[in-house]
Amino acid sequence: MNLGSPDSTSVKDVRRYLDEFLMDGRVIDMPYLFRALLVKGIIVPFRAPKSAEAYSTIWTKEGSPLIVLTEQLQQQLQQYIDEPVEIAMRYGNPTPAAAYDALMKKVPALEEVIAVPLYPHYAMASYETAVEYAKEVHQKNKYPFKLSFIKPFYDEADYINAMAENMKPYLNEPYDHILFSYHGIPERHLTKTDPTKSHCMVNGDCCNVSSSAHSTCYRHQCFVTTKLVTEALNIPKEKYSISFQSRLGKGWLTPFTDVRLEELPKEGVKKLLILCPAFISDCLETLEEIEERGKETFLHAGGESYKMIPCLNTHPLWVQTLQKWLKQTAKGNREMIL
Repeated sequence: MNLGSPDSTSVKDVRRYLDEFLMDGRVIDMPYLFRALLVKGIIVPFRAPKSAEAYSTIWTKEGSPLIVLTEQLQQQLQQYIDEPVEIAMRYGNPTPAAAYDALMKKVPALEEVIAVPLYPHYAMASYETAVEYAKEVHQKNKYPFKLSFIKPFYDEADYINAMAENMKPYLNEPYDHILFSYHGIPERHLTKTDPTKSHCMVNGDCCNVSSSAHSTCYRHQCFVTTKLVTEALNIPKEKYSISFQSRLGKGWLTPFTDVRLEELPKEGVKKLLILCPAFISDCLETLEEIEERGKETFLHAGGESYKMIPCLNTHPLWVQTLQKWLKQTAKGNREMIL
């Protein structure tokens, strides 16, 4: 289960997609009437044409990169396991209902579906909304099978290994710095998902203090992924940093990626590697925002070399990792969120 994409680059399709996406109460967590006024009256009418133009710069002959890459992942995974594999998107097509129906058609006596939200880190606007929506559709349509979910895998050894191997070829060329750019979220989302209601964002060091809140803390989990990957690759601390992209207002996690891309050349970083570990599949936020606009920002600020490391996409180790997890889960040897 991935994020989703418009059906085409037409303003009409992009408007429909943005409306569904931004009206999600876990994305813009405001009262419904205010959210509807903001989204339908202000954001979507102005943003849809610009987003349509942005999508057109990355669209392929096969369609949306995110959809195409997810389909390719499905096809490669299907080669390793006997059970049928379908894909679903949180927003747009194919829907969870379409995926459930396709599975039921292939296996009429279906007993259990294992869902894999393609989000390494827990956030209410990504992993949580995908899981809750999949559950809602499952319950509403009264499907007879059990529905289980793979947990966020930000610190799983196999995931970290796949990330490290995906990065290795790009480390052979000279570089000054590596920027880990994670998708941004409002800071208030951290406090909302904090089960203790007393840990997240209390002070600047909260992510380094042990707490049950870390199981749903996006910021902490981003730090952990970065630490584990850089340790696996023996990258010294002074050679990398973290930032957050795609902000939509005030009060979002800092530092901001676009700001750092302007600052780094002035700090002596001329050759930059950048990657987006919050995404499994390359999409608008990686291909257009980071690879295209990010490069322009960095070079204009005085940088000399800029390279985006692709997402895991269909990396062989990632496909093997998914195969391993699904087999473990089916045998009851892997903990799941039910």
